[in-house]
Amino acid sequence: MPKLVIVESPTKAKTISNFLGQNFIVRSSFGHIRDLPKSELGVDVKNSFAASYVTPKDKQRIVADLKKIAAKADDILFATDEDREGEAISWHLANVLNIKPKNVKRLVFHEITADAIKKAMENPRPLDLNLVNAQQGRRILDRLVGYKLSPFLWEKVARGLSAGRVQSVAVRLVVEREREIQAFKPEEYWTLEAIFKKDEQEFPAKLNKIKNRKIEKLEIKNKKTADKILANLKNAAYQVAEVEKKEVKKRPFPPFTTSTLQQEANKRLGFSAKQTMMLAQQLYEGMNIKGAGAEGLITYMRTDSVNLSEKFLNESRAAIKKNFGAEYLPAKPNFYTTKSKLAQEAHEAIRPTNASLHPGELKEKLEPRAWRLYDLIWKRAVASQMREAIIEATIAGINADKGEYQFRASGNIIVFPGFLKIYPETQKETLLPNLKKDEMLELKNLESVQHFTEPAARYNDGSLVKILEEYGIGRPSTYAPTISTIITRGYVERDEKKRFQPTDIGFLVTDILVKHFPEIIDYQFTAKMEDSFDEIASGQTSWITVIRDFYGPFEKNLKIKTKELSKKELTEEKTNEVCDKCGSPMIIKMGRFGKFLACSNYPECKNTKPLPGSEDEKNNAPLDEKCPKCGSSLMRRRGRFGMFISCGDYPKCKYIKKEVKSTGVKCPKCEKGEIIERRTRAKRIFFSCGRYPECDFALWNRPTKEKCSICGFLMVEAGKEKIKCGNPECETNKKEKKEPTR
Repeated sequence: MPKLVIVESPTKAKTISNFLGQNFIVRSSFGHIRDLPKSELGVDVKNSFAASYVTPKDKQRIVADLKKIAAKADDILFATDEDREGEAISWHLANVLNIKPKNVKRLVFHEITADAIKKAMENPRPLDLNLVNAQQGRRILDRLVGYKLSPFLWEKVARGLSAGRVQSVAVRLVVEREREIQAFKPEEYWTLEAIFKKDEQEFPAKLNKIKNRKIEKLEIKNKKTADKILANLKNAAYQVAEVEKKEVKKRPFPPFTTSTLQQEANKRLGFSAKQTMMLAQQLYEGMNIKGAGAEGLITYMRTDSVNLSEKFLNESRAAIKKNFGAEYLPAKPNFYTTKSKLAQEAHEAIRPTNASLHPGELKEKLEPRAWRLYDLIWKRAVASQMREAIIEATIAGINADKGEYQFRASGNIIVFPGFLKIYPETQKETLLPNLKKDEMLELKNLESVQHFTEPAARYNDGSLVKILEEYGIGRPSTYAPTISTIITRGYVERDEKKRFQPTDIGFLVTDILVKHFPEIIDYQFTAKMEDSFDEIASGQTSWITVIRDFYGPFEKNLKIKTKELSKKELTEEKTNEVCDKCGSPMIIKMGRFGKFLACSNYPECKNTKPLPGSEDEKNNAPLDEKCPKCGSSLMRRRGRFGMFISCGDYPKCKYIKKEVKSTGVKCPKCEKGEIIERRTRAKRIFFSCGRYPECDFALWNRPTKEKCSICGFLMVEAGKEKIKCGNPECETNKKEKKEPTR
C-alpha cells in the first residue's frame, strides 16, 4: 500500500508529488481543517481556556477524503510548513485522523526541491507540541480580544467594527503619525546654491559656512537674509580652499528576511506586503516553468533568520567567480547576524533554491510580477556573498569673498563596484571634476532657494512593516495579513501615494482603545506578548498561564467600561445646525464610514447630511442629471462599497445608476465604444470596451491616446512615467533587452 503525504497547499502537493514515486500519495488539506467556530467564542474561559475546534462545512469533504485514503495507507507523513502555523495544521490533521501526537511523523524542509524532499523523507521528526501550543495560545488570545472587544465596539460605536491585539496597534501607529502631520508647523528656511565649472564639467555646491562657522539648517530664515548674502557675493572670486578624499568600503546587505523582503519589494517594485507574500508563496511552492515542470524556486518566505546554507554559499561563490571574476569573490563567505533576538537560527534567509539559476533564464518562463520578485531575491542573496564596494568620497570647500563665505561640494566615485554590480543602490553616483587646492573656479549660477520643513511621511507598506518589526509587534507571518485587515475594516485607506491615512472611524476607535483599554493597544504590552509566545514555543512557560494572566484583568476592565460608557458620549457631538425636515437640532454622529450630520429626532426623523466642508458634502451635491424614474436630481453618495450615484429622493425612489469611469480612449477594435475602467471579482483593475459583450477588447494596463509607431496598437502606462506598446506580440516588446545569463 502507498504512503500518504499531507501538505496544506494544492500547489505544494503538486510540486512535491513530482519528486516522490508511485509508492506515495500526496494530498492537500487546503489550509487549516479545524478552527474555532465563527458564530461563538469557542473558548471555555472557566475551564483552562479549553478550545472547541470545529471542522468548517467547506472542509468536511476534504477531511472525509483524507480519512478514506489514510485508512488504506501504509504510513502517514505530515509535510506542512515548518513554523508554528504549519505545526498546528499537522496537529489538527493528526487529531481528525485519530493519530496520537507522539506517533506523528513530520517532514521538515525549507525548500521544495528533490534533494530537500529526499533528506526530509530520510529524517522525519516528531510533532513539536511546544510550537503547537504557541500557535494555539496566540489563536485563543486573539479570539478572546476580538470576540470580547468587537461586540463592545458594535454597541458603543457602530456595527461591523473589530478590534485585535495586533491590528489595533498597527492602526494606532498610523493614527499617531497622522496627528504628528496635522500638528506639524512648517518653518521657512533658505539655502544658497551654486553651480561651478571646471574643464567643461559643471557641478553643484551649497553655502556651508559663514566666517568659518557652519550654517545651521534653519539659520537663513527669510528671503531678506538670503538676498543680503547674494549681494555680498555679487562680485566674489571663488577658490578651492580644501579637498578631502577618503576611501569608503560598503559591505553588502544581508539576504532577505520576511520583513526586509516586504520593505524592498515595496521600495523597488511598488508591491504591497500582501502582493509580495502572495508571489513569494508561489515561488516557494513551485511555479510551472515552461518546459521544465514545477519546482520550488526560493526557500521558505516566512523567516527572521539571515543564515545561508553551506550548499548555497558554495553555489553562489561558484556563480560569482564564473559570471563576474575572482576579484568579486571575498576570501571567505560573508556571514551576517540578525538584529532580531528571536530569530530561529536553524532556519534560513529567503534565497533562491539554486544560485546558478540566473533570473535571465526565467524571464520568459515566469509571470512578470513573479519574475521581478525572483530577480530581486536572487540578486540580494548572491550579492550578499560578493566583495564590498569601494567608493572614493570627495568633499571640497570653496571659498568666496576671501574666505568670508564657504561653499561645500561633495561627490562619490565607485572605484570598485563589488556587490553593487548586481544590487545597485537607488541613488545616483555624483561625480566631481579633479579639484586642486587654491585653484580658481568659474561661477555659472548662484541663487537662493526657499524651503519649508516637512513632517514625517505617512507610513507605506514597507515603513509600516519596518516599525512593527522594530517594536516587536507581530511576527513574519502576521505583517501582510495585519495590513490587509486594517484596510478591509475601513480603519485606514491609501492616499494617492499609496500611503496609509486613517479614516474618521480609525481615529475614534483608536482613541477609545487608548483611553479605556490601554493594555491592549500598548506597544510594549503587545511586544511582551510576542515574547511570551516565543517562551511557549521553547517550552519555558505554559500557554494557559499566559492567557490566564492576561484575561483576568482584561475581562474585569471590559465589564466596567461596558457599564460606564454610552454610545452617545463616545460618538455624538452637538451642533448649531437645524434639521431642514423637522426642525430638530442636528448632531454629529459616527457611522461605520465616518462622521455625518443626523437629526436628533431619530428614529421619527431619519434625515442625514454630510459634514460641511467634507469630501462627502462636495461629492453629495446634486448632479446635472435627472432620475429616469421620478425626475428628481441624481446625487453621488457614499455606501458600503464606496461612492455611487442614486436618486436624490431616496428612500422614496431607490433608483441607482452604475457609474462608469471612462479613460477617454476610443476602442481600437470596434471603433465605436470608449475604453472604461473595470474591476475583476478579486478587485483587480482592468480596462475594456464599454460596449461589452458586443466587443470583448480588454487590457490590464491603462491605455493612453498614443499609438505604437511599429504596430499601431495602443500605448499603455507601464510604471512611473513610462509607457509601452500594449500588444504583447509587438516587436518592441519582443526586443526588450534580456539580462545576460553569462
